[in-house]
Amino acid sequence: MKISQTINTLRDVITQWKKEGQCIGLVPTMGNLHAGHIELVNQAKAQCDKVVVSIFVNPLQFNEARDFNAYPKTRDADQQKLIAAKADLLFLPDSEIMYPQGQQLSTIISVPKISEELEGEHRPGHFDGVATVVNKLFNLVQPQRAFFGEKDFQQLLLIRKMVQDLNMPIDIESVATCREADGLAMSSRNSRLTVEQRRIAPELYSVLQKLARQLEYNEKSIQQLESEAMQTLKQQGFEPEYVSVRASSDLQAVTQQTLDKVVLAAARLGDVRLIDNLSSHKL
Repeated sequence: MKISQTINTLRDVITQWKKEGQCIGLVPTMGNLHAGHIELVNQAKAQCDKVVVSIFVNPLQFNEARDFNAYPKTRDADQQKLIAAKADLLFLPDSEIMYPQGQQLSTIISVPKISEELEGEHRPGHFDGVATVVNKLFNLVQPQRAFFGEKDFQQLLLIRKMVQDLNMPIDIESVATCREADGLAMSSRNSRLTVEQRRIAPELYSVLQKLARQLEYNEKSIQQLESEAMQTLKQQGFEPEYVSVRASSDLQAVTQQTLDKVVLAAARLGDVRLIDNLSSHKL
């Protein structure tokens, strides 16, 4: 596996691969890799000739300094996992590479409307940071395909819209959420949970499963189901920020014409913020 920490060395490799007609896949990450990330790499390996994985903890998408500072950094272990997964190139930029003039003077990419809903409402500026760094990585790597997990469902839709709006010749491939045996969605933040919090954490997915099943019966209004789910999470020790049923195509409010729905939730356990989602048709 090649390792690049500069734009020039990255571009040298990409240019050679392009000359050879290789199909390039990109897996953008912030490191602290788990089985979910490796599944993204596996899917990219299956669909592309060469796979680039980036690791960059992007300060622009954190709206809380303590969350940024607490984000786990495990570079050596990450490299070993990527070597075992047979990734072809690891791109390891730092903030000076990605934002040479500093964050305040950098051009910002903003995807309207979808960036203001749910996560955007609770994490102001977060999606501008996501869109900006992903845009930069797309320009640097120039992949034909890029791979993202469905756990960050709103992020996935946002990136698809950005690619469509900016006419980027990139296919965005989604990969199903990888879960622990007890249902907890795999996340780099899970390592920060205490033993007791880790015991409680899978209940977030259980609440989503129950709500998604109840949607099929149409016995209660969506607002009532959302409210009951929020109350259940509070009773179990969470500090829920939202539980919301939306159209899975664009995250707009559900109407009678909406066929495919997704239930999304964000909740805190102590200092750890967990998100999860479940499409109603996947039950």
